[in-house]
Amino acid sequence: MRQVVNRHPRWGFGKVYGWLRNHGHRINHKRVYRVYCAMKLNLRVRRRKRLPKRSPQRLTVPLRANACWSLDFMHDTLVSGQRFRTLNIIDDFNRAVLAIEIDTSLPTLRLMRVLDRLAAWHGYPLRIRVDNGPEFLSGLLTDWAQRHGVEIDYIEPGKPAQNAFIERFNRTYREEVLDMHLFRSLKEVRQLTDEWIARYNHDRPHDALGGLPPAQYAASATPDSTFDW
Repeated sequence: MRQVVNRHPRWGFGKVYGWLRNHGHRINHKRVYRVYCAMKLNLRVRRRKRLPKRSPQRLTVPLRANACWSLDFMHDTLVSGQRFRTLNIIDDFNRAVLAIEIDTSLPTLRLMRVLDRLAAWHGYPLRIRVDNGPEFLSGLLTDWAQRHGVEIDYIEPGKPAQNAFIERFNRTYREEVLDMHLFRSLKEVRQLTDEWIARYNHDRPHDALGGLPPAQYAASATPDSTFDW
């Protein structure tokens, strides 16, 4: 039985017992199961993580900057086949790109460092809107949010439309940057992305903003404030 499990590590008891019977071992299945359990050969079942009930706030356009930031991850590959990820962060008020962090790995600690870096420039947001990815579910992020008075607004699983602002932005970034170039290195991805962010925030007309780019819209909406995106 040990040899069978070593050869087929994803076989459960039913397949192991069936193999034994097919090879002439006529043993009562209850006895075989007791030995199977005593040898701790039970196949570990990966249970789906239960999420608490999500009640995200209604998706609305905030009346000022820093009221809500939307976050999401994307992925792509270099010409070498190496995969990389991007962490996209926008301000829902004027859809300005606050950051696009790019690397082969973007764990929760890296996410927190990016948010702290943005907060040093813009201040902490009242709320961040995210999906139920493992980086966002981490206790590290919830502790960070409590320390800085930031509410984490989780969307319901399988309903990306509840995070429509960042989903629409992801499509634009995909079409205008990721799908437009063959990247040889992460340095090249970052350089082309930074150049595109500057154009996106300051020059590219945005339909939802009356044809204005995000920086110009922010300045016209709050003329007494200075926005340096």
